[in-house]
Amino acid sequence: MSAVHSSPLAECSDNSLQSALPTRKRRLELGLLGPLEVRFNGHAVPVGGPRQRAVLATLMLAPERVVSVDYLIEEVWNGDPPSTGRAQIAICVAALRKVFRTVGVHQQVIVTAAPGYKLVTGEHIMDTVEFTRRVESAQRATEQGGREQAIALLRDALRLWRGPALDGVSSRAAETEAMRLEEQRLLAIEQYMALRLKAGEHQTLLSELSTLVRENPLRERLLAQLMLAQYRSGQRVEALRTFREGRREFVAELGLEPGTELQELHHAVLRDDSAALGPAAGPASAAPTSAEPSGNWPSPAQLPSNIGAFAGREDELIELDDLLAERSDDDPVGIGFVTGAPGVGKTALAIHWAHRAAAHFPDGTLYADLQEAGQPLSPQAVLQRFLRGLGVEPERIPGGLEECAALYRTVLRGRRTLVILNDVHSFPQLRPLLPGNGRSCALVTGRTELQGLIHSGSPLRLCLGQLRQTDSVRLLSGVVRGRRIDRDPATARLAELCDHHPLALRAAGARLANKPHWTVADLVARLENPRRRLAELSHGEYSVRARLECGYGSLDAAAARAYRVLGAGQSVDFDVREAANVLELPLAEAEDTIERLLDTHLLEVAADRGGVFGRRYRLQELLRLHARETAASTLLVPSGC
Repeated sequence: MSAVHSSPLAECSDNSLQSALPTRKRRLELGLLGPLEVRFNGHAVPVGGPRQRAVLATLMLAPERVVSVDYLIEEVWNGDPPSTGRAQIAICVAALRKVFRTVGVHQQVIVTAAPGYKLVTGEHIMDTVEFTRRVESAQRATEQGGREQAIALLRDALRLWRGPALDGVSSRAAETEAMRLEEQRLLAIEQYMALRLKAGEHQTLLSELSTLVRENPLRERLLAQLMLAQYRSGQRVEALRTFREGRREFVAELGLEPGTELQELHHAVLRDDSAALGPAAGPASAAPTSAEPSGNWPSPAQLPSNIGAFAGREDELIELDDLLAERSDDDPVGIGFVTGAPGVGKTALAIHWAHRAAAHFPDGTLYADLQEAGQPLSPQAVLQRFLRGLGVEPERIPGGLEECAALYRTVLRGRRTLVILNDVHSFPQLRPLLPGNGRSCALVTGRTELQGLIHSGSPLRLCLGQLRQTDSVRLLSGVVRGRRIDRDPATARLAELCDHHPLALRAAGARLANKPHWTVADLVARLENPRRRLAELSHGEYSVRARLECGYGSLDAAAARAYRVLGAGQSVDFDVREAANVLELPLAEAEDTIERLLDTHLLEVAADRGGVFGRRYRLQELLRLHARETAASTLLVPSGC
């Protein structure tokens, strides 16, 4: 049994049993907290070969209790003993007794007791017993308010560990006990770290806790302690990053989200809740984060209502938390750009995260939809709206775009404000609306790529795709309240027919909610017919067809033709040569057209084996249905999207 094992006590250079226990003459020191170790009067005692060590370890795991010969045989040979097993056990015990006598131990350590043998500890010391005694004493001291005494006891208890418990001993009992002892060690470490954090040692603990979390990434309490130490040391951004990385580990290894306590701690860090976390020290606390806005300007609260029945996007929400990093006025503005296909949930994600992070922006939130009746709004109109929301009197608002933008940046100077810019059409439309200081953040959504963002710092870019199966079912269940459709086996098929596409899922859920006499299977039967699917998912505000037509309407003539032709084709996916052949275009021109479809997220890469010709493309099923429908009817895009 071997494993990487580091002591949490950076100040301890000697973790031997002898250094941690009071020395008394003529006593054995028996150690299991590391490789099996026997010492007498401070000197190591050679125990013998693997079988003798296995016999001694098995007896040490049950001190003062009789261990049968049959059990010893089972453990030493792991269930496959030789016919001479009983005799060999007797030989091992005799050899161990001789070892103890030879070094000068006069008391009998291993006695015969039917139906086997017993280890008599007497005045001898076992590190496992001593470890347990000191941890229990520390617990009592803590309960009685003796924090410093408890810290000292735990420090001494953890010094007993020399490595992984029972390292080098191979038996089933040894492996089981090693796991139990390791759990006890980690619990003691967590208790030790908690007491030291209460004592204000957060800065000195950063290195130790970082190492412990790296070695034990699924220990929620250690993760929480590291986040707390980072926050109190003025490393708020690092604390948020620690949670994000820890959550990824939980999802990847266990398929589970972190527990409630850890998530509540994360939210407290997001809110900069020093009342719950304790005061932050260092650079982070120097930045103004009080709820009072800078100057005498009002704090706008323009966010729309939070999104109901929101599901999934946990990774993206955590990525967006990077926008909460502490910055100065002179830093580049923090920008997040959320993009993806029409109806994939860009606006829903932005609004949901903005509500979650609103407490982090004490000077208010600004919000604007940058499309109106299918047409891009002028940035000047948006700026004038923002300035009024920021408390600028109408007569003081300039008439020109540049003057409005300058005043906007001046008002936001020194303030921590969140600006949500939804459905941006182009970078020229966006640029005047970006705050000019690093304390504020801008969260931008749009269907098309905004190349100019690269020149505005290092924006966080999130491209949304389909939801996972479990999240699709959760979203459907959230829309269809009052009916446990998540338990209906047909719900999984319904999610598939919706392409795990958020808008389509909301449309399907709304259909079921408005038709309580329908079963999930009824709607599935309707959607199974490809010719009816878009019509069934295009009722009211959740119209998949209307949203896809808006995306189609943004294409130039060549890309629109390619969308129709490729969608009407028989192949589910294709490469650039096949596309060039179907479109009757030169290879380079076909590749450029495909790239424009990719930029608007009406096409996706299905597989990439390297190089232009190793890449295959496809339209998602709902997009294919729309492209075929458009090709057949040559629909005109409506003026209002």
